[in-house]
Amino acid sequence: MKPLKKSAKLANVLYDIRGPIMDAAKQMEEEGQKIIKLNIGNLAVFGFDAPEEVQQDMIRNLPASAGYSDSKGIFAARKAVMHETQKQGIAGVTLDDIYLGNGASELIAMATNALLNDGDELLLPAPDYPLWTAVASLSGGRPVHYLCDEDNGWMPSIDDIRAKITPRTKGIVVINPNNPTGALYSDDLLRSIVAIAREHGLVIFADEVYDKVLYDGVRHTAIASLSKDVLTLTFNSLSKSYRSCGYRAGWLVVSGDKKMARDYIEGLNMLSNMRLCANVPGQWAIQTALGGYQSINDLVSPGGRLRRQRDLAYELITSIPGVSCVKPSAALYMFPKLDPKVYPIEDDRQFFLELLKETKVMLVQGTGFNWATPDHFRIVFLPHEEDLREAVNRIAGFLERYRNRGA
Repeated sequence: MKPLKKSAKLANVLYDIRGPIMDAAKQMEEEGQKIIKLNIGNLAVFGFDAPEEVQQDMIRNLPASAGYSDSKGIFAARKAVMHETQKQGIAGVTLDDIYLGNGASELIAMATNALLNDGDELLLPAPDYPLWTAVASLSGGRPVHYLCDEDNGWMPSIDDIRAKITPRTKGIVVINPNNPTGALYSDDLLRSIVAIAREHGLVIFADEVYDKVLYDGVRHTAIASLSKDVLTLTFNSLSKSYRSCGYRAGWLVVSGDKKMARDYIEGLNMLSNMRLCANVPGQWAIQTALGGYQSINDLVSPGGRLRRQRDLAYELITSIPGVSCVKPSAALYMFPKLDPKVYPIEDDRQFFLELLKETKVMLVQGTGFNWATPDHFRIVFLPHEEDLREAVNRIAGFLERYRNRGA
């Protein structure tokens, strides 16, 4: 029998958040070594529990969850999402415009598959959440990255967005708050993106999963609330704001001018029907989460655990010689820069693999987020302060040894 090879569609698909470095970490754990994992925003393993009332609602409804639901999701959950869009100021959303999914990730894949033909282009931020680049490629499309400017607080460059548009461009992805940088976009910037989408007939894909994980009193604006005419698909979930990653409960909201998108929406419906439905127990958590006490506010306010750990991680990281960082305004991550003059790295995946083996701390290299140069990395600031301090001290020690070798 000839060797079986993976599909050619996977040739340009990468997801280094769970990639070779994680594989090496698993091997080390099997050998009995303890790894500090700063590679993924998996809140539960760091002691961030889902709200108790959300857990109880799932438990109470479990007997009614054995059968398929409507392919778009149960009524109560979709109604709760619709009320949430009204609070956000998104106009014209009905129950039929809401799709529930196994997390936002499934819905992101569904939306790109329904839109992109072979060779179509999708504008994506650089750096990005790499799932977006992966699903664009897997859909047969071509991911085209526009620059987020570190010198401007990681804000997207409007000029670069305009320069990247071609006749094959079908949509633009806006990740706000941003993963991996923690940047939050201003209303003026969002209006500029809406204007570009309107001018060129682009679909806006709005990844707003971290819209409640906000620090220092900043306010998030849903980009869909800034227009009634531009077709906008907004993605969100319970994973981060409600510490429920494993429940796989997410939603997609279609807003804007839906008349001109009837065929595309028919494609969304087709793909939604094909997967039958999202997991039903997770759907029962949505209404209680969105309508209940917003405990995320306690975590991000002054003195809250997430706020303290963000401040500590920023203080420790930026105290390392040759390391700088834009302080995140939102989300669970920061994206520090390694000065190339101090750390002349050629292969950042290999560099952070060596860091893992020497320090037992797992990070994700910047190129894993489609950042072009090997001079950044993403750090998750979810561990308790003692563990976070220990992890960053190990990173600092590794970088000091690297500098000494270079000297």
